[in-house]
Amino acid sequence: MIRFDNDYTEGAHPRIMEKLAETNEEQLPGYGRDHYSDEAKALITRLCDNDVDVHFMVGGTQANLTIISSALRTHQGVIAPDSGHIAADETGAIEATGHKVLVIENENGKISAAQIRDFVDGHWTSPIREHMAQPKMVCISQPTESGTMYSKQELEEVRQVCDDHNLHLMVDGARLGYALASEDNDVTLADLARLCDVFYIGGTKVGALFGEAVVISNSALKEDFRYIIKQKGGMLAKGRLLGIQFKVLFQDELYVNISRHALKMAKRLQEGFESKGINMHYPSPTNQLFPVLTTEQMDELSRKYAFQPWEELDEDRKVIRFCTSWSTKENDVEALIADIGKL
Repeated sequence: MIRFDNDYTEGAHPRIMEKLAETNEEQLPGYGRDHYSDEAKALITRLCDNDVDVHFMVGGTQANLTIISSALRTHQGVIAPDSGHIAADETGAIEATGHKVLVIENENGKISAAQIRDFVDGHWTSPIREHMAQPKMVCISQPTESGTMYSKQELEEVRQVCDDHNLHLMVDGARLGYALASEDNDVTLADLARLCDVFYIGGTKVGALFGEAVVISNSALKEDFRYIIKQKGGMLAKGRLLGIQFKVLFQDELYVNISRHALKMAKRLQEGFESKGINMHYPSPTNQLFPVLTTEQMDELSRKYAFQPWEELDEDRKVIRFCTSWSTKENDVEALIADIGKL
């Protein structure tokens, strides 16, 4: 079985594994107080070109619930697309911290500044607003769960709405490498640090064994964040494991370079689908592809390949997700394309 169902089917990039093995018996302080973590933070801070705090956490859901619960008061909620990870794929993790996820209908995975403005205005003009969770934060993903991306202009427009309504802006960057490496992208880490109150750089889905780097720009959100990480069960005693991985990823542009490989494989696979007349449901320029397959086509491909059913369009047609990653083999892509050609 050749797996295209997600971008974390393998372990970690060989350079990470080599460095973890090389440093295995080195004695270091715990809880991220080691020099590798400091060096990784310095590399990320330099790219952000801003006065940011960087914290390493184990996974995306953990990062999301820690960030959001630290930023909101008990009566406040977070705005997100209805397709957003915090709304649809985290088992109510945000709600379990006492904060409602306030969903807005997405278009290709995104929500617009105008939608956010209308939603917030609707809250503040309601005569019974105290009966509802108060919107205080916006959480969007880059790239989105549909593989699409926000442009710099779109992010600037969202930032303006957040400023106008005193909202925090958070970007979930679980797959951020694939956005940064995309030819269609015009958003840098420095742009994210300037436009967001907080965002995170995904490692788990971009070549690391595990780990996310939380980047906080807003001084008000920096205070006591380590306390909150610990309280939420997110502080890894062997924090070196995170620091070492992110140091390797951000040396010599490895993070972006391995993402480029994934995009190259995705582009080739998309060409294979489209040459057979199979169209994409979402215009994704990143590592997630969403072809529309018939039940017969899906059954045939599932004999040799793993992929993820995403959305049912009608009785016979489904949107299917295929993912590529740093470790996707060109031979596997070509084998899949050959089998697509036989459908």
